Amino acid sequence: MTGGKILIGTCGFAESHRKLFGEFDILEVQQTFYQPPRLSTAERWREEAPEEFVFTLKAWQLITHEARSPTYRRLKENLTDSELTQTGSFRWNPVTRMAWERTRAIAEALQAGAVLFQTPRSFLPTAHNLECIRRFFGNLDRGALRLVFEPRGEAWTDGILRPLLRDLQLVHGVDPFLRQPLGRGLRYFRLHGRPAYHYHYRYSEAELLELKRMMSGSWPHWVLFNNDSMVEDARRFRSLVNVNRAGS
Repeated sequence: MTGGKILIGTCGFAESHRKLFGEFDILEVQQTFYQPPRLSTAERWREEAPEEFVFTLKAWQLITHEARSPTYRRLKENLTDSELTQTGSFRWNPVTRMAWERTRAIAEALQAGAVLFQTPRSFLPTAHNLECIRRFFGNLDRGALRLVFEPRGEAWTDGILRPLLRDLQLVHGVDPFLRQPLGRGLRYFRLHGRPAYHYHYRYSEAELLELKRMMSGSWPHWVLFNNDSMVEDARRFRSLVNVNRAGS
């Protein structure tokens, strides 16, 4: 097992706040992707959680996804047609800057450990898109926040990703059953079900043991389940990890 700290939790509030805060170490907030909550809501979550509990959050979809994405059905922000044309694909403009400021404000209220930028499969590593990514993160006022990048699709090869992550100081967000994380430092694992992104899935005991074996080295590991049985699987995996700790 890893010598680094292991945090285990879920993507979203799949059960009551009290249960999740009491049982797990970390939670990735999903509401911020669709429509950021009020600052007072984020502040309340921080107050309800134990001091050592870690929050992460997904960046607002206005940054990563274009307005044609079906996820915009859950957007409540009143944007004009002109503003909607400026969204997504890491464009750097007044709309995406506003989206980042709102995301960062929630992150600060949560005292978040990281912000995740997850792109759709339709977002390919073209020269134009790579230039947009570099411009966006180059202009970003991130403060001390860790920024996690999870691109989807086979087109994002290691050769394309490695210099991008290194130059922009991004953490590689991965499903470890799909690919190995690149770079050094924090391992940010998101478990989406199997085969890839089949969320209606329950991980077997053998798969959880395999996941535990993947966590070698001295880096910290943040393990977030994002499948339909996320709470049960996170609970089972936490038991496996704790048994290992007790026996070491």
